[in-house]
Amino acid sequence: MGNIGFPELIIIFVVALLVFGPKRLPELGRSLGRGLQEFRRASTELKTSIEREIQAAEVEQEIRRTSTELKSSIEREIEAADVEQAMAQKPVASNPDTEKPIADQPSVEKPSEVSSPK
Repeated sequence: MGNIGFPELIIIFVVALLVFGPKRLPELGRSLGRGLQEFRRASTELKTSIEREIQAAEVEQEIRRTSTELKSSIEREIEAADVEQAMAQKPVASNPDTEKPIADQPSVEKPSEVSSPK
């Protein structure tokens, strides 16, 4: 069903000729042609509109994905800058390998060993 061959078209034409008559048949054919043309135009416009909406949805999705990636990237950069700034402000701990041995350091008297003048 759906495939109309040449014999079926002849039968349809003969029935239309009998029903509408030879004077109205050309007018009916023009009307049918205009109707089909309008239907094709409307279906093409609908198809174009749907394709535009699909494309707009894809662009919107890409913008959201890019926005999310950009936001994550900025947050990582801010965290890295904060860590870098904190490291710069943190006092540098002395390295025990580079310190002088205790014997080479000048002796410091403890307050309990300091004799008070009497």
